[in-house]
Amino acid sequence: MKLLVIVTPNFNLLATTGFIDPMRAANYLSGTARVGWQFASTEGGMVKASNGMSVEARPLAEVASESFDIVVVSSSWSPEAHAAPQLLVALRRWARSGATIGALDTGAFILAQAGLLEGRRATVHYEHIDALGELHDDIEVSEDLFVLAPQRFTCSGGAAAIDMGLHILRSHCDNALANAAARYIFHPAIRPENSPQNPATLEPLGYTTPKALRQVIALMEKHLEEPLTIPELCDRVSMSQRQINRLFERYIGKTAVIYYRDIRLDRARGLVTQTDLQMAQIAAASGFTSQAHFSKAYRERFGISPRIDRSEGRIPFEFRAWPMHRRDG
Repeated sequence: MKLLVIVTPNFNLLATTGFIDPMRAANYLSGTARVGWQFASTEGGMVKASNGMSVEARPLAEVASESFDIVVVSSSWSPEAHAAPQLLVALRRWARSGATIGALDTGAFILAQAGLLEGRRATVHYEHIDALGELHDDIEVSEDLFVLAPQRFTCSGGAAAIDMGLHILRSHCDNALANAAARYIFHPAIRPENSPQNPATLEPLGYTTPKALRQVIALMEKHLEEPLTIPELCDRVSMSQRQINRLFERYIGKTAVIYYRDIRLDRARGLVTQTDLQMAQIAAASGFTSQAHFSKAYRERFGISPRIDRSEGRIPFEFRAWPMHRRDG
């Protein structure tokens, strides 16, 4: 199996090496080069990851005419800044030739820009899921750790890339080798498809809270753009508003109304700092009918206006996700 990994500046090193290391283990355990890989980037040379480490990559021009079984794009901050025309052309060419095209972390945005995810399910790191959905309504956005489909795969990044690499081994080599590689790198279990990025045991409060409270929060998270009223939420879990508020104040320390507003504002902040959507669009996507109300609530929660947050946010510039994910045209 011949594999090409295309990295962009500030790519996620954990996701990239996590994807590759099962292949290394498989080669060692089988005593033969079952998988061969190389790194490439648009310009070539040393490419620095987000943690400051670097890998040496071949220039895209050198590998664009070669054939590969799998081509995977590994990206992190500002993928739109690295979606060079020659990269998009090369990805489309490899796809037409029958190669499996994949993405790690925000590499899915580059695949989407190349038109390679149209009509498909795809995932990215949960921090960027809203942006992917808002900017590419032709994609069925998933909150799974990874999505495997014919000739395509996307992965949320981090340690999930290890699972992704092991599934690739299963499909291109065999199950026994994938299991042996997982054991060798001390990955105790290969997480299956449809594994969520944020299991209920972790998000948002786990199983230490009453089931009714978790049900209300789940409903809130499913209705951010068109919020339900608190009475509607209460009806759906067959509890009174007083009971619900007591649960929120006891376990979360705020009322149900404030909690609901805050998670909508958290979604809004991701869109403010990770896209160039207009503020009116972001307000509507976060369930605010008035832009003035949205701006006031945003400032109350984060201590900064959305417009200033977009340009001067408190996150150090080299780690900011903005400017990110722009619409074409």
